Amino acid sequence: MTINVLINGAKGRMGGEAVKAVGQDPACRVAGQTDREDNLPRVLAELRPDVVVDFTQPDAAYPNALAIIQAGGRPVIGTTGLTEEQIAHLTALCAEKKLGGLIAPNFAIGAVLMMRFSAEAARHLPHVEIIELHHDQKIEAPSGTAIKTAQMIQAARPVPPPPKVREVELSPGARGTAEYSVPIHSVRLPGHVAHQEVIFGGLSERLTIRHDSIHRESFMPGVVLSVKKVMETDRLVYGLEHFL
Repeated sequence: MTINVLINGAKGRMGGEAVKAVGQDPACRVAGQTDREDNLPRVLAELRPDVVVDFTQPDAAYPNALAIIQAGGRPVIGTTGLTEEQIAHLTALCAEKKLGGLIAPNFAIGAVLMMRFSAEAARHLPHVEIIELHHDQKIEAPSGTAIKTAQMIQAARPVPPPPKVREVELSPGARGTAEYSVPIHSVRLPGHVAHQEVIFGGLSERLTIRHDSIHRESFMPGVVLSVKKVMETDRLVYGLEHFL
């Protein structure tokens, strides 16, 4: 059976890579390509795709996902910016309709492994901070990958260690932000694609777990894998690790 896939955000850099990758896989067919100027609900009603891959903008991710699920499609959402409440609502909708789906902060296999290894390390080295570096066109900060990593670290380590000193920020934001009790520092510069360092500190030792995406094609094996896997499940999951 050929999987009919609609790529939403096809004119963007990630969407364009997804069009190429999905089109080259013999198990898939690119049934359509849409972007911000298109009426997504109308296209969904016309094409009735099996799976919709969404690489758009943070403010569009939630309404797009709602439209996909309501049309009976299986969402593969690579757009970040969804809140916990929105993810919970989308999860419930997929369960109600018995549709598989995925919300992935990162589709790179190496990035998923970086997050998993970081969670394991946090069990033994609870003092940790995250530095995430992206291209200067990325709108949101911190990245979805950093937030997901912090969430996995929180779930793995018994109790976040208390600060050893009372910190004073001479400039607000000097120490970055914090998600799930993990400090996160965001860098936005030209010359980058997507990179993350998870830095652990212990007694006279330091451990750094780093992942680098050099080109957006690094995300495509995970995208194609996800397109196939959502056809085999009847629930929506958060994180590509559920499919590895």
